[in-house]
Amino acid sequence: MTTDIILETQQLRREFGALVAVDNVSVKIRAHTFHSIIGPNGAGKTTFFNLLSGNLKPTSGRVLFKGRDITHLPLHRTAHLGIGRSFQITNIFPNLTVLENIRLAAQALGRDNFHFWRRAHHFRRYEERAAAVLEQVGLAKRADTPARTLPHGDQRKLELGMLLAPDPEVLLLDEPTAGMATEQVPELIDLIQSFQAAGNKTVLLVEHNMNVVMSVSDVITVMHYGQVLAEGTPSDVTANEVVQEAYLGTLYGDVAAEK
Repeated sequence: MTTDIILETQQLRREFGALVAVDNVSVKIRAHTFHSIIGPNGAGKTTFFNLLSGNLKPTSGRVLFKGRDITHLPLHRTAHLGIGRSFQITNIFPNLTVLENIRLAAQALGRDNFHFWRRAHHFRRYEERAAAVLEQVGLAKRADTPARTLPHGDQRKLELGMLLAPDPEVLLLDEPTAGMATEQVPELIDLIQSFQAAGNKTVLLVEHNMNVVMSVSDVITVMHYGQVLAEGTPSDVTANEVVQEAYLGTLYGDVAAEK
């Protein structure tokens, strides 16, 4: 595991009037790791993600990507740099096929992103990339299926494929298992782990499913009222009495006690 810092925040703060959603948060994300952000509802996790991706601008503080200040770059510019972002609500083109969704995602960060009416052969490399990604996420047999007809679990896979199509270095995944049936979750998490384990991806995850978080994370940052409450390995976090009291509760207190 590398010790290089790929993404970092320095005293990051976001105010909405009198509400401080993110309160001077300083976090370092190491490259090629699986780093999770947890906390109760209202802890500031999604706002923090929006600040990292450029979807929101901070009131103060900085965001660094590989040492470069990207604090004031918009979402499309951070995407070009190699930061991919998913959202809690499934974000696909429902009337396009599965393949077309992936192809457009690949094309969006290529040189042909504004040349939608060129002849088909100009887009062959994007279709080849899309086909490869569909194999990765297990949707190759659904390539010609309209996206709107996919079950919710497969729509989540498609969204993951769209995120992977431009081959970003960092994946910001905001509640990727939201709305999925319990039996579908392990397959999606296995997919995410397989991409990260290949060695060239860093995953930053916001997730309420604690079984998922504890099983996949290298590092966990716990947020509470917009601040960092604790940070460490899953075993560190489950053993932290302050975290147990604020968020994890009896279930993970029992887990820690057994260790």
